[in-house]
Amino acid sequence: MTRPDAALSARSRIAKWLCLWFGVGLLRPAPGTWGSAAAVLLGLGLHRIGHFPLLAAATIAVTAAGFWAVRVHTAGLSDPDRSEIVIDEVAGQWLALCFPSAGFMLAGLPASSFPYPGWLAAFALFRLFDIWKPWLVGRADRRGDAPGVMLDDLWAGLMAGVTTMILAAIAHMVLL
Repeated sequence: MTRPDAALSARSRIAKWLCLWFGVGLLRPAPGTWGSAAAVLLGLGLHRIGHFPLLAAATIAVTAAGFWAVRVHTAGLSDPDRSEIVIDEVAGQWLALCFPSAGFMLAGLPASSFPYPGWLAAFALFRLFDIWKPWLVGRADRRGDAPGVMLDDLWAGLMAGVTTMILAAIAHMVLL
């Protein structure tokens, strides 16, 4: 039989390692950018293995895990938005990558192809919106609570994904 404090400690450790994305959040400088870069690399791998459906499923899973882990890891802290927490960047970046991934799948491109302008734009735009914090991104960031830690990056990911697709449409109109 496990003692309740041992279970709580294991739960806290799991939450911490998820929040830090297995140590990526400890990289300096700019842990958020490191978290996003790691997410792009993992996202590309997920896309290659299972195309958009696998990336979308992983995005949903990491988002759910992020809401739980951030709540557990930051319980009792006055400011839960700590720089070493990067699971929010992973969720937001994967959400941004879902847009070009779905576009590639709908265009009939094989999973082994992931043209670099799409993922590069999703990365750059996600970082821009996450740092700039326009509109709903800033509003979620100002909440100052555990859900706000995740929500601002999810809004940034959504904005980055939509903007990536708009830029892709413009680029394809110009190039055709």
